[in-house]
Amino acid sequence: QLQLVESGGGLVQPGGSLRLSCAASGLILDYYAIGWFRQAPGKEREGVSCISSSGGSTNYADSVKGRFTISRDNAKNTVYLQMNSLKPEDTAVYYCAVRRNYHCSGYPYDYDYWGQGTQVTVSS
Repeated sequence: QLQLVESGGGLVQPGGSLRLSCAASGLILDYYAIGWFRQAPGKEREGVSCISSSGGSTNYADSVKGRFTISRDNAKNTVYLQMNSLKPEDTAVYYCAVRRNYHCSGYPYDYDYWGQGTQVTVSS
């Protein structure tokens, strides 16, 4: 049974860091692009970052460029999102998603499998 499990969320002060993990079971991630999305209360889900199946291509939303880094460890079947210099506007539920394609997309409808999400709250 396919399962994506996000972890690593929590409460952090502005300027702090968190590392989110997305672990997959029932699916080998090597062949697929993986995206991170987030959704704040009352807002639409938005793309944060994406990494291609090879790891050779990464994309970031303008709002997180220079602060967030996506990476993947295919041996562990896990994708990570390192988040530094966090801001209150980064507060949201963060989701990882699998796209059955080698290449990234910033659109949620292009993704086939989703995790349950992990809450990130940035507040003093």
